Amino acid sequence: MLRARRRSWRLGRSWRTRAGGPRRRALIAVVAALVVIAPIAWMWIDSQMPSSYSVEDMGTPDLGGGPGMDHAGMAGMTGTAVDQLREPPGPADVDVTLTARAGRVTLPSGRVVDGYTLNGTTPGPEIRAVQGQMVQVRLVNENVAEGVTLHWHGYDVPAGDDGVAGVTQDAVGPGGSFVYRFRADQVGTFWYHSHQVADPQVKGGLFGALVVTPRDGLGDTADVTVMTHNYAGRRTVNGLEGDVPAAGAPGQRVRVRVVNTDNGPVQVWVGGAPYRLAALDGTDVNGPTPSTDSLPVTAGGRADLEIDLPADGAGVRVELGGASAVTFGRPLPPTPRPAGELDPLRYGSPAALPFDPAAADRRFDYVIGRRLGFLDGTPGMWWTVNGHLWPDVPMYVVREGDVVRMHIENGSGELHPMHLHGHHAVVLARDGVPATGSPWWSDSLDVQDGHSYDIAFVADNPGLWMDHCHNLAHPSEGLMAHLMYEGVTTPYRVGGDPHNDPE
Repeated sequence: MLRARRRSWRLGRSWRTRAGGPRRRALIAVVAALVVIAPIAWMWIDSQMPSSYSVEDMGTPDLGGGPGMDHAGMAGMTGTAVDQLREPPGPADVDVTLTARAGRVTLPSGRVVDGYTLNGTTPGPEIRAVQGQMVQVRLVNENVAEGVTLHWHGYDVPAGDDGVAGVTQDAVGPGGSFVYRFRADQVGTFWYHSHQVADPQVKGGLFGALVVTPRDGLGDTADVTVMTHNYAGRRTVNGLEGDVPAAGAPGQRVRVRVVNTDNGPVQVWVGGAPYRLAALDGTDVNGPTPSTDSLPVTAGGRADLEIDLPADGAGVRVELGGASAVTFGRPLPPTPRPAGELDPLRYGSPAALPFDPAAADRRFDYVIGRRLGFLDGTPGMWWTVNGHLWPDVPMYVVREGDVVRMHIENGSGELHPMHLHGHHAVVLARDGVPATGSPWWSDSLDVQDGHSYDIAFVADNPGLWMDHCHNLAHPSEGLMAHLMYEGVTTPYRVGGDPHNDPE
């Protein structure tokens, strides 16, 4: 009887356990799901941006070890707005109107693509000025529905003319216009392009060249601008495909201004003659020497090559990635890419810098990574800056006159062409190895995966400036920060009625 009762009790207990087990397991499963889902839901909600916001509110102020204030202090700050940092109205020596249009585009090669034009062509008209002249450009939007701006890539214009939608101006909508003005005090090769919905608009053709020549001219040197661009997968030279003949007499020196308008680097080399790398990113190289090596030109970057054409009229080819070429003299077959590669870190002759990088007032890190997360509510693998997903990225804060050092490091798995607006920086070292050649001044710098650069510049152009990857698909994926001068604000907002979209 006792044994039967114990058996009965155990059976009852077993039944109750089995009946309670599913309920307990279900409760545990719900709790476990909440433990997992709640943080994800919070991250999803936390990542979503309002329909309109100021870039001043992004991320966390990084003072780089210098004086300054936190977000709360900056939020209450009054100062100079970027739209006040402009040249005053007045006469212009170079006065250009550029009309942007969207639709079917016939390239100079005859190929028809969907895209954009400026004054009916792509690339848009080349703007040329002589050192010291005042340049004025009126941008008119005929029918680009998403709006348009013009950014002067590599040219350190006043902040109010930088052309970044939602940061320095509102996007110019259909039927609207905007006037840019700047003094042509920087000699060199530059370019302009839209900085509103930048990736599709630049890919589609909203760009052109900007060249500033010295007051005393170029002497007898022939001057050739080469804008390389992929339209729908076809590499072109100024919109032309294949071999593009250029003017240059036998025995004459030519300056070939290569502008890379694509999202990745292009290898450039010269067949038939050596060349000298005369300038990088609009800044002359000190003591250039003849080279036959291949030269990588960064996305957004420029390289001026000087070539002495053979006196007997023999052919010379400037190869652009092996897919197209600029040719001089008699026909010359395509030349293979050289085994060697020119390294600007060691090229040319050293020269004194106009400031002392060792006496930096600010020291910043810009560490590029990648991880899973949410960007504006969208899950994916996104770029990070200093371990944080956009918009929780640094706001690098400086004061006018500061000497600034920045360590850029890339562990993201891909190459990134980094571009700081409004400033040129000198490259101090790569992977800790100091520069030994000519001062390498750059505004577009390829940072390969697993590598790092140390750069320095003087904060001498007050404003609110983008510092982003110039693979133009990457800023919209989170690879974007800003350099902010204390005392400078912006009245513009990303989003809103103008639909400002600087990426």
